[in-house]
Amino acid sequence: MKKVPSVLTIAGTDPTGGAGIHADLKTFQECTAYGMAVVTSVVAQNTEGVRNYVNVSLEMLEEQIEAVFDDIYPDAVKTGMIATPEMIEKIASLLEKEDVPLVVDPVMVATSGDSLMEKETVQLMKERLLPLATIATPNISEAEILIGKSIRSLKEAEEAAQQIVEETKVKATIVKGGHLTEEATDILYTDGKWERFSAPRTETKHTHGTGCTFSAAIAAKLARGRSIEEAVSESKTFITNAIAETLAIGKGNGPVNHWASRLKKSDIVVENARQLEG
Repeated sequence: MKKVPSVLTIAGTDPTGGAGIHADLKTFQECTAYGMAVVTSVVAQNTEGVRNYVNVSLEMLEEQIEAVFDDIYPDAVKTGMIATPEMIEKIASLLEKEDVPLVVDPVMVATSGDSLMEKETVQLMKERLLPLATIATPNISEAEILIGKSIRSLKEAEEAAQQIVEETKVKATIVKGGHLTEEATDILYTDGKWERFSAPRTETKHTHGTGCTFSAAIAAKLARGRSIEEAVSESKTFITNAIAETLAIGKGNGPVNHWASRLKKSDIVVENARQLEG
């Protein structure tokens, strides 16, 4: 029997299902990988914002991770919301013992603008977790925090991606371009070169969980044996469709459509432009 690829997410919850482990599990399923989840924080949030959250104990965090690895060894792992330095240290100390592709989505602020991470956690993420990772997936705001300066152009996004790789020793970084250009353009830096992944932009407020979904798709693709570049390209198409085929759910910033790629309503083309080596 052919082995089913499995993926583990280590992240917070979203009771409305648009972000966090709920979005990750939906994405894993759509990318034909078996999804597993370790809860870091129980979050009271909806499409309008974060109301409160409670972090699980370090003991429970460790026991969840060990329970997974002792039974169903994942083919890839992704991390999302990790609220405290102690959690970062605990997760890093466990994952550094394993040989598994790791996607780090440095979740710092929710789509609604609510902070999800203590300030002291950022530096420890750079020192302990990112060096273990295959790829980091910050958006513009998160990349600015990681490098300590603003990003106002694609050129500066390229420089940020390179700086994150060089400073943290993560293997690759993709900086999600946000609204820097008319198209939705993301910058990947790995192995001394940049690649741009561009797709048409959909004007919608329903983008809740885009970062979680994109990084989860990359993790699922890596679990299926894709290269970093292939995983990013396929995941860019996945998230572009998910945003384009909006569900219009919720009173605020609604969730993306995780099964949009199966609808085949949109003729979406993601352009991949490789640049010269740095």
